[in-house]
Amino acid sequence: MNERVCDIMVCDAMVRKLVPSARAEMVCRLVQHQGVPQTEIARRLGISRAAISQYVSRKRGCCEGHELSPELSSLIDRWALSVMGHEEGAITLCDLCRCAAQKYESPSLDV
Repeated sequence: MNERVCDIMVCDAMVRKLVPSARAEMVCRLVQHQGVPQTEIARRLGISRAAISQYVSRKRGCCEGHELSPELSSLIDRWALSVMGHEEGAITLCDLCRCAAQKYESPSLDV
């Protein structure tokens, strides 16, 4: 598989489309599966507790109709561990982009 070259248009699409839904999924996993209080997640992410509540209720960051690949799901799990200080390896936007790009053949990453 060829290494993908960074492109500002792809990065822009990622930040607008994939990152909010991936963040919502990560927050939901922390709250619903690991029982982490919303205030603690808000503190660690540097956002309001109201924003966390909106992620959990799927009012923010929800993107209907997109199934997570096993690889992206695993990356979101690692992100959740990282937020809680349990993951030592850094996760970057490039990691999310590369993972999502495996599912989509179009360079525009119409996620």
